[in-house]
Amino acid sequence: MKIIFWACLSILVYIYAGYPVLLWVMRQLRGVKAVEKKPIFPHVTLIISAYNEARVIRQKLENALALHYPREKLEIIVVSDASTDETDQVVSQYESQGVILLRLQERQGKTVGLNQAVAMAQGEILVFSDANALYDPDAIGHLVANFADPNVGYVTGASCYIKKDSSFVGWCEDLYWKYDLQIKKLESQVESMVGADGTIYAIRKELYTPLQPQDINDFVNPLQIIRQGFRGVFEPKALCYEQTMHHFEEEFRRKVRIVARSLRGLMRERALLNPGQFGFYALELLSHKLLRWFTPVFLLGMAITNIPLWTRGTIYTVTGTLQALFYAFAGLGFLLSLFRVKSHFLYFPYYFCLINLASLCGIWKACRGTVPITWEPERERREDLAKRQSFLVPLVSVMLISVGSVV
Repeated sequence: MKIIFWACLSILVYIYAGYPVLLWVMRQLRGVKAVEKKPIFPHVTLIISAYNEARVIRQKLENALALHYPREKLEIIVVSDASTDETDQVVSQYESQGVILLRLQERQGKTVGLNQAVAMAQGEILVFSDANALYDPDAIGHLVANFADPNVGYVTGASCYIKKDSSFVGWCEDLYWKYDLQIKKLESQVESMVGADGTIYAIRKELYTPLQPQDINDFVNPLQIIRQGFRGVFEPKALCYEQTMHHFEEEFRRKVRIVARSLRGLMRERALLNPGQFGFYALELLSHKLLRWFTPVFLLGMAITNIPLWTRGTIYTVTGTLQALFYAFAGLGFLLSLFRVKSHFLYFPYYFCLINLASLCGIWKACRGTVPITWEPERERREDLAKRQSFLVPLVSVMLISVGSVV
């Protein structure tokens, strides 16, 4: 029990504190792995994924057409995954300005649409984006400048959340994202950034390998590029802006989908976890993704083993009490969210528990092979309070049972 407890605790400390410190130490020892950036203007294809995005697609296209990049070298393709609202009609209004609509006649998922869009794209550089993400005017230029370095295969920009204080989940999501951005920046400086951001990332078209329908493109595609011997780098000057989720259950669904699809992709590309072949990147991939996805397993292991160890020493009494308090705060955060009462102090424990429960569900789906390939725009799915309560009651029940067991 003691071995399992301390092993779980050590891994958790490493995931959230030890790994960032390791990256910082590696940067100090090896120096920053420079990127040879310079202004270049290759032919770029901006691929925008959309499903029932009539509410935001016009603003996205206006934003894309106003980018500070030579218009004759910027191709814009909108992939509509058989949208049933006015998305296609709105996009068609921009055909005279060179915008191309690629409509899938049946819903097949974002990844299938991207495969088809890449096949018809004319650009040397492909930039992938979502309909709800608005770019800084110079974002494309900052992204492609990195491709002056022949070793760079993909580049990811920086997403910024707007209106993060207007929703319950916004503050938590923004805080977690800022932490993750710092890790991405360190990874890029040391070796290669792990994964990409689906709202703003660019690749060399020649490196794109057609993906399977269940693949999540902004994770599996970068893995394929790393396997081909190229780097992935972070470009903090390439900014895009999107709104945070409005409700915790929206974030829950998104995390389940991401973990399930990413884990399946990593299973296929598991050779990248071999340090003998891929060096320090293998450790980055293990630390940033695989271990973090399995955080709920380590949390459960630590909580369960702490129960019989409670009276075996002061340290176990303290750790057990701290865990009980943390999960109690998470439960209170859940209750406050039902009544729309904001509390940063209590919401973060709730958010942490929620995303880790989502990871556990994602792992289960991946192991069972029940990985979703289509998605619904979360910002169009605003449930009422009663529906949210019915969705989250099982979660708070689990939390309270866990706290009661520990106490």
